[in-house]
Amino acid sequence: MNILAEGLLIFFQVYYFILLGRIIMSFVMMSSGGGMGSGGNKTVASIYRVLYGLTEPLLAPLRSVLPSVRMGMGSLDLSPIVLLILLRMLQQIIIQNIRF
Repeated sequence: MNILAEGLLIFFQVYYFILLGRIIMSFVMMSSGGGMGSGGNKTVASIYRVLYGLTEPLLAPLRSVLPSVRMGMGSLDLSPIVLLILLRMLQQIIIQNIRF
């Protein structure tokens, strides 16, 4: 049981950092001229595509449930923040259940 719990904790921690990377990269992509197709740095765009592919399967269902927050001309996507919180909560639940 401890091996499974430790493996889950490691997975959640790695996924947490992947999600943080996606959040940071989305700001980098927005500030560099508006996205992957704008002829910017292809390495940055490739990294973002990988992070997007790894995180979108969990973010899309959250996005469909969460309300959209309007800010000026666009909207704020809260799904990455909610997923970060959920990952931390799952980690804490696992840690508390390991310590009998």
